[in-house]
Amino acid sequence: MHNRPVTYRLLKLILSILVLVLLRPRVTGLQNIPKRGAVILASNHLSFIDSLLIPIMAPRHVAFLAKAEYWTGKGIKGRISRWFFTKMGDIPVQRDDPRAGQRSLEDALAVLQRGGAFGIYPEGTRSRDGKLHKGHTGVAWLALTGKAPVVPVALLGTDKVKPIGKMPRFARVELHFGTPIDPSRQIAAGTKPAQARRELTEQVMQSIQAMSGQERVD
Repeated sequence: MHNRPVTYRLLKLILSILVLVLLRPRVTGLQNIPKRGAVILASNHLSFIDSLLIPIMAPRHVAFLAKAEYWTGKGIKGRISRWFFTKMGDIPVQRDDPRAGQRSLEDALAVLQRGGAFGIYPEGTRSRDGKLHKGHTGVAWLALTGKAPVVPVALLGTDKVKPIGKMPRFARVELHFGTPIDPSRQIAAGTKPAQARRELTEQVMQSIQAMSGQERVD
């Protein structure tokens, strides 16, 4: 965080104070996030605010993907949105691009190759029923290709703060950062790449479920 621009540090400080006062988060496992070097934070996904809450509470900058519309809006609202997501260091993604998925992984890999932290939702989208759905293997591809440990993250209560289609409200939230998973130690020698990715993804999802208590749906 110390190498980030002053504007980012000030913005994060202000947001941290607001979160602490309004949401009174219970946070555990911050020591599990490496202080430097490439790392992936893989989280369950319950609400829009998840992509704000994790970077705010994590002890280092965490880049997330965000839809490109946040950068292309018109008027004052559009300028504020563009300024905010740019300062937070998020990465725009064109969702209507047929190669959006692959481009997203390439952008994420570039963050890891610079020694940065990248946040990802293995489920791919928000859970609308509160259950933990099957993880996509993109997280494992990133971990294996970028040689980056994966820190599982469990969020609780964020769906009550910003329910889908409803106005925000105040509710207590929890963030739990689990023990890092080293991809090089989790994959047995001779395992085929596709099987290795699925096995590593499953280990990540099991860790998230153990912390969140969510029902698994595959």
